[in-house]
Amino acid sequence: MADVALITSKLSVHSDFPKEGINFMDFLPILRDPFAFETLITHIMNHILTTTLHMTQKKKIDVVVGLDARGFLLGPIIALRLGAAFVPVRKAGKLPGKTITVVYEKEYGDDSFAIQEGSVSPGDNVVVIDDLIATGGSAKAAGDLIKQAGGRTLEYIFVIGLAFLKGHDKLDAPSYWVIEADPSGSPVDKKDSNLLSAI
Repeated sequence: MADVALITSKLSVHSDFPKEGINFMDFLPILRDPFAFETLITHIMNHILTTTLHMTQKKKIDVVVGLDARGFLLGPIIALRLGAAFVPVRKAGKLPGKTITVVYEKEYGDDSFAIQEGSVSPGDNVVVIDDLIATGGSAKAAGDLIKQAGGRTLEYIFVIGLAFLKGHDKLDAPSYWVIEADPSGSPVDKKDSNLLSAI
């Protein structure tokens, strides 16, 4: 697990951001270190190739969905390596043309996500990528969009998982995170962590 240790060492924690009492785990410093960034991408790819692909008889992922906005930093790279399409999930009103939209609950009210019509086809095998799962609202909204489009979410993949918030319990497919963090923003020992959470 030297790869996870390297990735974890690049994370930074910001106290009282974006509001008092929250410890914000920032994965952006990973992107400033090409070796750490490649290590993260390789770790995710290894997981997909050894675990996610076995969830489908086709042994193929058709679409990688990235969530607005940090999922856009990882999703296209993963999609290229898989030979899959990349589809961005954006806040409603940010995509041109006809869209499919869902409203979801956030801590301070409702928000909405959208994808372009036709970007996910019926029967497509889809993987959702984002930097972090907390309460699971945005990931669930992405899954709802994929389902409305006729796709099948195989797995939700995150860099950081805040398992204590139970957001993964809301999702319609298994979830995987590279690093699990506790409420203080400290990594949880992987030996004590259930990284693959099946429905």
